[in-house]
Amino acid sequence: MALGRPPSDLPARRLLAKLRDLRAHGAAPLSELVRLVASEVVSEVCSVYIRRPGDLLELAATEGLNARAVGQTRLRVGEGIVGLCAAQAAVMNLPDAQNHPSFAYRPETGEEPFASLLAVPVRRSGRVLGVLAVQNRTPRSFTAQEVDELETVAMLLAEMLPAQGSAETAGEGLSNTVPRVFPGTTLMTGIAIGPVVLHRTRLSGIALLAEDSAHELDRLRDAAGRMQRGLDELLAGVPSDAAASRDVLEAYRLIAADQGWLRRVADVIKSGLSAEASVSRVAGELHDRMRRIADPYLRERLADLEDLANRLLASLMGDGPRDPVPPGAILLARRLGPAELLDWHALGIAGIAVEEASPAGHAAILARALGIPAIGGTRGMLDTADPGDQAVIDGDGAQLVLRPEAEVRQVYLRALEAASLRHAGFAALRDKPSVMADGMRVSLMLNVGLDLELALLDRTGADGIGLYRTEIAMIARGAVADVAGQAAIYARVLNAAGDRPVLFRTLDLGADKLLPGTVMEEENPAMGWRSIRIGLDRPALLRRQLRAMLLAANGRPLSVMFPMVATAAEFRQAKALLLAEAKRVRPSPERLSIGTMLEVPALMWQLPDLLREADFISVGSNDLLQFMFAADRGTPSLYDRYDVLSQPMFDLLEQLLTAAKQAGVPVSLCGEAASRPLEALAFVGLGLTSLSMPASGILPVKALLAEVDMAAFRPVLASIRRGARGAASLREPIATWAREQGLPV
Repeated sequence: MALGRPPSDLPARRLLAKLRDLRAHGAAPLSELVRLVASEVVSEVCSVYIRRPGDLLELAATEGLNARAVGQTRLRVGEGIVGLCAAQAAVMNLPDAQNHPSFAYRPETGEEPFASLLAVPVRRSGRVLGVLAVQNRTPRSFTAQEVDELETVAMLLAEMLPAQGSAETAGEGLSNTVPRVFPGTTLMTGIAIGPVVLHRTRLSGIALLAEDSAHELDRLRDAAGRMQRGLDELLAGVPSDAAASRDVLEAYRLIAADQGWLRRVADVIKSGLSAEASVSRVAGELHDRMRRIADPYLRERLADLEDLANRLLASLMGDGPRDPVPPGAILLARRLGPAELLDWHALGIAGIAVEEASPAGHAAILARALGIPAIGGTRGMLDTADPGDQAVIDGDGAQLVLRPEAEVRQVYLRALEAASLRHAGFAALRDKPSVMADGMRVSLMLNVGLDLELALLDRTGADGIGLYRTEIAMIARGAVADVAGQAAIYARVLNAAGDRPVLFRTLDLGADKLLPGTVMEEENPAMGWRSIRIGLDRPALLRRQLRAMLLAANGRPLSVMFPMVATAAEFRQAKALLLAEAKRVRPSPERLSIGTMLEVPALMWQLPDLLREADFISVGSNDLLQFMFAADRGTPSLYDRYDVLSQPMFDLLEQLLTAAKQAGVPVSLCGEAASRPLEALAFVGLGLTSLSMPASGILPVKALLAEVDMAAFRPVLASIRRGARGAASLREPIATWAREQGLPV
């Protein structure tokens, strides 16, 4: 491992040496610490704010401000620069703080003369305990070295502030004993009931400062080597048929071997911290950078890196066995990486809830592959839960129920039993065609993106692949493969499908899907340079992918569709590139079908032109819904504000289906919505006879549709639409009718 040297670590080492001396005489008072920092960082003011109950930040010590303000000056989290630092858990480096729009004036502090301000959050186990701030009269930005020094001091403060009364965790009392419900986002459907185990990594009980940096570097090298060997063993233990798990872990292992983050750990060690403290410090820095990126695929790397940091810490501290996990345990985690999930799965956990998780993250992909009920976005649960508490993971309802009432627990136990029976019934449907009670045939297809998911074709009895996300494999490997590499991937997909149809979507990069190391500076990336726009602006990239698809087909039928098409002209341009490549590749596909995703509403006003050019249309329900209602689907507060079962969406789909039928162009719909039985019922009622969805939805949707007489439902749906003009959603009347018919929605 090549270990570089930072430009100058002498000031940092001097500060750490003095802090070590200060702490050597016992618990150092905050007043001495701020005096030392003000002197060493060459600032006229150094202040510590402690987080108190009620989300208040109280000035606890200062050097340079009015001493009488200590214990008197308070800010709410989010108020003022210091409050903003705490709310965002982010460094604030301002050359002219008083003219910042968030500046909050407190006359009792006497801070009027000071212009520049550097505020650093003090964190422990993901919680902000307070803020450390320095100020100067001269307007200037603090240097990277000064920021680095202050963050190091903040690590030490994190060990001191709990003794000063910081509100690190929720207070003991009724809130820690009464039932609590934490809403979230479904990562994997299903129900799990059991005792809580907590996933937490803390540095308590180890030395933060080190006297012999060379020894700490040797310890880092040894621990990194042991960690890498452990990952090799973990990868070797993945079954050969679990290709997606192998893909994810291979990408993860490449991140582990990357020298960049390990070199940064070595640099921090050279500043005077112990190896353990340095690993924790670097993980925190990565967290700060990544948490401000909206792209879930990049943020997924955060969980991977924190997983690696935890494994490296375990290696440094001596890998010891975990405490026994009770049968059927529910794992609660702030973040979770894929290797850790496999470790916990081996210990027998039945379900997981993760405060910071994306459905597209590696842990979520593995949870679905392993069939573990999982939810994400359940913020606040770790502050409330205690080990051994009973909990319910409700993956279908996207919530964690902590300490459920006896009656509620019984309801979930009955639901779990019913689900087991229902899944047994689903298994009987696997090899049967998807036919409705009146004989109408519906095609139920899979959305997939990794090799492991290909096995789900036979496991679910799906009619084919209605959406193959070509970018997922590229993101997992960290780069776009060359033509041969892509062709090998696409050939495996076609081989697995056999004579079942496959619809390949070209690279849908940009917005919330970026390759590692790519950062797009766009105010609204969902409507920015993404998908087909990138392909048309970089035609060589798109043509290589199209050539790979044609080579993979090797004479077999090939269906290709383009994402994020906004104009008929864009579709014609993309189609021309595909046809140009098709002239070069032999053998030619038996049949070449060229279609488009319909996600941008503007295409609805170009249907005559589009339908003359397209062989098929696939409605992308996720993006279409967000563009229809100008509602970012990545914003949790907007998840339930707009409904796909709404009059505008129904009107749009009806208009599309009418025009497409007249033109003889088939239309399908893909997206999460298609996997929910009630939505599937409504879509088929409108006239959609081909739906593509995640694997978890195939059999439940097939079971529902098998009980529906569509000829009887269609007039009911039309009546509901006529009678609900102006309503925000038609969900409830459709659900009421379904329940009256005894349908499993």
